[in-house]
Amino acid sequence: MDPGFYDYGQGITALDALYERPRLNAIHILIERGRAAIIDTGTALAVPRLLSLLQEKGTPPESVDYVILTHVHLDHAGGATEQIYGLQATERLYGKVLPVPPERILETAEGARISLAGRELEFYDAPGHARHHVVIRDSRTGHVFAGDTFGLSYRELDRDGRQFSFPTTSPSQFDPVALHRSIERMVSLGPQAIYATHFGQLRDIPRLADDLHRLIDAHAELALRYADSGAQRHVNLTRGVRDLVRAEAVRQQSKLPENDALEVFKFDIELNAQGLEAWLDSNTRGKEPRSPSENR
Repeated sequence: MDPGFYDYGQGITALDALYERPRLNAIHILIERGRAAIIDTGTALAVPRLLSLLQEKGTPPESVDYVILTHVHLDHAGGATEQIYGLQATERLYGKVLPVPPERILETAEGARISLAGRELEFYDAPGHARHHVVIRDSRTGHVFAGDTFGLSYRELDRDGRQFSFPTTSPSQFDPVALHRSIERMVSLGPQAIYATHFGQLRDIPRLADDLHRLIDAHAELALRYADSGAQRHVNLTRGVRDLVRAEAVRQQSKLPENDALEVFKFDIELNAQGLEAWLDSNTRGKEPRSPSENR
């Protein structure tokens, strides 16, 4: 049975937040000499599981020095707002949302560094999925915690240990040019592993980065193809993203039947289509959007 947590060694663990389904949303925990940092919190509903794992590892809540967010989308930040879904739906999806006192918040802009028991964590701006997104490099391992910038990598589609990654263009700040650059920057750091919130540790980074670049361009080209399709735009984009998922599952020789692969990506297909619409709307204000490959 899946234990719901994954130890990668060197003090790094992923805990399944059990958001919507198993192995969709990971909370990463970094432990150094009895002190802990939590990277991306999942939702408030995951807190009991997180506290239990911390206790099991001998790091009770008072040993947690930092709670770090790569970005504040709702599946990462415990449901930061009730305005989108309303109170009842928000609490069902994310649990009770409590404010953090301002004096406990540290801003981690480009180049910021914090120390976890002497283990330095360095922050890099990484826009493209969200303008405020950051990624974190762990000085001890050289590994990078990437949030959503290095895409979606669901373990169900792995084949014989070969991983894949698929970009997330969810609304409302998808920027293909910036996302290309953020991925290139992460690769330039030379990490042996990258940790994606969706889901867990990734290896073979150059190959996965090449796949992401190809698929980011494919998403942008899809959006441009249907930019002027009027009331059918969302339907066309949704169908197009679904076709990209289907084609990528075949390319990666996934063992999952086609319908199962599409089910794994069900919510992401819809969100990616919405994000492409938001990108088109933001880029057509006074100028024609250009393919990102022309800007690289």
